[in-house]
Parts: sequence; structure tokens; C-alpha cells
Amino acid sequence: MLRASGRRLGAAVAPAVALAAALLSSLARCSLLGPSDPVASVLSPYFGTKTRYEDVNPGLVLDPEAPRRDPELLEGTCTPVQLVALIRHGTRYPTAKQIRKLRQLHGLLQARGRGSAGGRDLGAALADWPLGYADWMDGQLVEKGRQDMRQLALRLASLFPALFSRENYGRLRLLTSSKHRCVDSGAAFLQGLWQHYHPGLPPPDVADMECGPPRINDKLMRFFDHCEKFLTEVERNATALYHVEAFKTGPEMQNILKKVAATLQVPVNDLNADLIQVAFFTCSFDLAIKGVKSPWCDVFDIDDARVLEYLNDLKQYWKRGHGYTINSRSSCTLFQDIFQHLDKAVEQKQRSQPISSPVILQFGHAETLLPLLSLMGYFKDKEPLTAYNYKEQMHRKFRSGHIVPYASNLIFVLYHCENAKTPKEQFQVQMLLNEKVLPLAHSQETVSLYEDLKNYYKDILQGCQNSEECELPKVNSTSDEL
Repeated sequence: MLRASGRRLGAAVAPAVALAAALLSSLARCSLLGPSDPVASVLSPYFGTKTRYEDVNPGLVLDPEAPRRDPELLEGTCTPVQLVALIRHGTRYPTAKQIRKLRQLHGLLQARGRGSAGGRDLGAALADWPLGYADWMDGQLVEKGRQDMRQLALRLASLFPALFSRENYGRLRLLTSSKHRCVDSGAAFLQGLWQHYHPGLPPPDVADMECGPPRINDKLMRFFDHCEKFLTEVERNATALYHVEAFKTGPEMQNILKKVAATLQVPVNDLNADLIQVAFFTCSFDLAIKGVKSPWCDVFDIDDARVLEYLNDLKQYWKRGHGYTINSRSSCTLFQDIFQHLDKAVEQKQRSQPISSPVILQFGHAETLLPLLSLMGYFKDKEPLTAYNYKEQMHRKFRSGHIVPYASNLIFVLYHCENAKTPKEQFQVQMLLNEKVLPLAHSQETVSLYEDLKNYYKDILQGCQNSEECELPKVNSTSDEL
């Protein structure tokens, strides 16, 4: 679980947020509302994968460039020798599919008239509220997303100055998914590093930087697109998301449907769960992209938000998380790649050679991080998330907004420790999730001997072969032809 930040909730929304915090105190060990964020919505903790990074790290609202040093980070006789980071792209526009649904909902509101007795109600306010999103935007990185990356670069460079030294700049390794939002995130991260090295100087074009532009590698960053078993059994399987569809027609969502129809004064038969969800996400997009609390946020209360968060988490759970084994096993190549880098650094250090790649940065998606964290045994609840156990899952570990908000990051830090009694003890490793030390799955400790960590994951490191994991079962066929 993530550790508590201990930050106070914003005074402006204290009563409502205090209620939510009381109900959800054991859901996560981090506060999700900043102390001085004027546009923080009481809905902010429930946006799932559309959550702002600063809602997971509230201290960033006050100083987004200051390094967030977790007190559990190793120091003293242990020196970091390599950092391998998996980073989700920064804040993005809605996808074209979401924008089309929003346009459909907006059209319903414009067609329904001006409300009772010509009054100005919420539906009328939303009918007049500018959409501000066009099909061409289709999931592209926004300026706020570039800022997410530049600021993350500044914080990490300040937190690990020896690894991100000017001398190591040319040895940075950057990989990215082929999606523009990931490529652009990598470029923005490099611009942040340039700002760290050369304060006040405008950065050159990424292609002209010493370390060069990020290299595209979809087999690592979008492994799910290259796993036939996942594509057939989950991605293209109409029944794989049974629990998502069942929850959409279940009592919790139907209650919201009726409530929203009454609030917006539209026929309930004109609405469906997808339109309700896009209205909810539009609140999150306006907040994350434009920094405004739009009227879309006024459609929902905290009870609605918790149900809509669960709907989003159900999809992530069954499509990217623990729902199906192939979701996580499809990421074993990426997991092995991380440990190959760490192995190489250990070997080079043992031979007193310079580390060839002190910093490895890989830019992907929520869909890159969630399967990997599931593979490693994180955020697994005792019972699966289903369409029928919403109330029982109120205190679930699997909350995607706490795990993979925009700009989320999973970082492996390899240390060389002096005064070790045995060679085995010289190398230790820590993991950080969203800049907080993540307790190790096998020990719940905050640091592990590298060999112990490898031993715990030896099944994945040695026995998880993508060619076998992703191969479809062969169908036995017989022929009666002569």
C-alpha cells in the first residue's frame, strides 16, 4: 500500500472531503487533496486513471519542482549506481471516442430546452458550457502534461544528483511507446533535465541533445499489443469485461442514471452508463487540462464518484490487473529487461568498470505499469473485484487513481553499499512508486538485497517466456477427408 503523506485537506472543501476521508481512510496511505489547490474538487480522489499526479502527491501543489525525498530512501554508505524508471505519459487530452460521446451528451442537453419555466438550471449551464475538445486532440499530450514531465525530471535530478550528473547526460537511455503522448513526454523530460543543467537557457531541439531523442520500442512499452493470447482472450473477447458491463446495468449505476437524468432534466432513456462516465471524466479533464472546476463536476456527489471510480477500476482490474493471469504474464519481457539492466550494472561495478547506463527512462502507459505491478504481486485483493461486491470492495487495494495517475512512475534504484560483510550484501535495491518508497512484496521491507529480490522473482526471471505465455492454446483437429 502507498504510505500516508499526512497532508492537511484544503480548508475550502474541508467538510465534504473530511467525510470522504473518514469513509476511505483505509483505502490508501496517501492524501489526495492538496492544502492550497484552489481548483481541487471533492471528486478528485475518484478519477481513476484520469487523476492528476498532484492529487497523489499533494505537496507538489505548493512547490512542484522541489524533490520529494522519502525518509526511507537509503543514504550514507550506500550509493545509487543505477536508476531504471517506468513513467506513464503526462496529462493528455480525451480520446476521440470520449470526445464523440461528450458531443452526443452535449447535444442532448442543447436539445432539451431551457429547463422548467425558462429557469437557469444545471442542464442549461452545461448546454452553454463550451466543450473545448475536438477530435484531432485524440489523447495527445497537453501543455500541463509537458509540465508534469519537466517537473518530474527536475525532482529526480535533484534527488539523485550523482546519477543525473552532467557527466552522465550523454549516457542516458530513453525508450518510449510509439504513441505521440509518450514520445512527447520523453522529450519534455529531457527539456526538464536541460533546465536542471542550464537554468535560464532555452533547451535545444531534442534531436540535437547529446543523449539524442527517445528510441521507440513498442515490444517493451506496449507489450500487450504483441501478445496474441491477451489480444484474443481479453482485448477482443466480448465476454472478458463481463463484470464491467454487468455493473453498468446494476443497481448502483442505475441509481446514478436516474439521479443525473433528474438533475439535467433529460429523459432517463436517453442516458446510459457510458454517457454518465464521460460526463464524470469531463470534470476530470477540465480540472487536469484547464485547471478549472467546471459545471460538469456539479452533476455528481461523492457517493456517485465512488461508484464511478469502481466502474473504472473494474475495467482496469479485468483488462490490465489481476482479473486474468495473461494480463500480468504478458509483461514478463519488460520485467526481465529491467533486471537485465540491473544485472549489467552489478557486473560492471564488480569489475570496477563505469556503469554504461546509469539512468534508463522508459515512457509508456497506465496499461504498461498496471500489468507489471500485478505481475510483481502488488495491489491484489483477497477477493476479485466483481459487478456484485461493490460494497465489500470499499476498502480495496486496487484503486487505479492511487497507482497510475497521469505521470505515474515506478522506479528501481540499485545501490552499492560500502562496508558490506559479503559481496552479496554490496548490492541493494529499492523501489519507488510515484516518488514514495514501495515496500517489497516478499518482505514488506523498504530495501532488499539485490540477490534476495532476484530469488523471490526467479519464476518470472527464468520461467516466464513471452513466446510461451502469449501463445494461443493449440486446438486439436481431426480430418475425415480421404
